[in-house]
Amino acid sequence: MEQLDATDLRILDQLQQNSKLTNKEIAAQIGMTTTPVFERIKRLEKSGFVEKYVALLNKEKLGMTLVAFVNVSLKEHNTRFLEEFVKSIKPLPEVLECYHVAGSFDYLLKVIVKDMNEYQFFVSKKLAGLDNIGKVQSSFVMTEIKHSTALNII
Repeated sequence: MEQLDATDLRILDQLQQNSKLTNKEIAAQIGMTTTPVFERIKRLEKSGFVEKYVALLNKEKLGMTLVAFVNVSLKEHNTRFLEEFVKSIKPLPEVLECYHVAGSFDYLLKVIVKDMNEYQFFVSKKLAGLDNIGKVQSSFVMTEIKHSTALNII
C-alpha cells in the first residue's frame, strides 16, 4: 500500500470536509502553494484514495423521512444464494447501504424511504420477493444523533 505523509492526510481531510474547495483554498489552509497541492490531489485520485466527489442531499427536504436499519437472514448460505442476494439487493434504490455481517443476521441494510407506506411496499413487494429470504427484522430511526461521512485520518 502506498504511504501517505502528513501533508497528504491534511489534503484528504480538507477534501472530505468540503470537496468544493479549490486547490488554492486547500493550499492556503495547509501552508503550501497551489501547484504541489494540485499534483498531490491528482496522485491521491489516481491511486484510489479519493474515490469520487458527491453532493450530500438533505433527505428531509426531499421528503425521505423514514430511515430503517434492516437485518436480513437467509435460509441457506451456499455461495450461489449469497451471490444471488447481493446481485438482487444492489439495484434497489431504497437500499443505500448493505453490509454482509457476522452475528445473528447475515446482512444489514440501511433503507431510506418517504414514509411507512413506502417502507411496507418495499418489504412486502421487493424484499420479500427475493429468493432465500429467511427472516427480516427492522429498526426505525427516531432521531439522528450523528451522521458523518468523514473518516478520522489526522
